[in-house]
Parts: sequence; structure tokens; C-alpha cells
Amino acid sequence: MKKIELFEPAMCCSTGVCGPSVDKELIQTTAIQRYVSVNAQGQAMFIRRNLAQNPDAFVRNPIVAQELKRQGINALPITLVDGQLVKTGEYPTINEFSSYLDMDLVAALVH
Repeated sequence: MKKIELFEPAMCCSTGVCGPSVDKELIQTTAIQRYVSVNAQGQAMFIRRNLAQNPDAFVRNPIVAQELKRQGINALPITLVDGQLVKTGEYPTINEFSSYLDMDLVAALVH
């Protein structure tokens, strides 16, 4: 099973999709996460960790802790795939998420 872990900066809620000015990347990431949870059928997992809501996860993961020590808060978001660091400082694109999970995720963004 493929596993994405996304370690995100502190946000007011678990998805960051709230408030008067919502970030397009957060909307896309939330749509992809929901799509994977419904459609992956046990073949993929997508976990998001928010610094404000789960700071212990950032400390417990040695890769994340090391990147934060090295780059500071600018390292966030940090993306791990199957425990391996694949991206820091930016959210993955739809194509990157698709590649990481070996899934066509374009349908996740179709309304």
C-alpha cells in the first residue's frame, strides 16, 4: 500500500479550507485526500498532519524533525511517500500526487 504523509504548517483547522481567503492548493489537497480515502480501496493512504493540531507527529518523525531543524518553518509542507522525503516547501501538484500513489487523481478535481 502506498502511503503519503503531508506535514503542514499550523492552520486553524485540519484542512485549512476555512476563513475568508482560502488557498487554492489547500482546496486541491483536500479534494485529493478525500478522493483517495473513498477510491483507493486499500491500495493507498493519505495522511495530513497539521503543526497546530498534532505537533508531536512532527517531533516523532526523524525525517520531518531533521528538515525543520535544517530549513526551519520554510520546510513546510513536507511530503513523505512510504517514509521517504519527496518534497519540501511546497504542496505537491496533482501530477505529483498521481505519481506518488500510482493513481489518476484528475477525477478528484472534477466537480
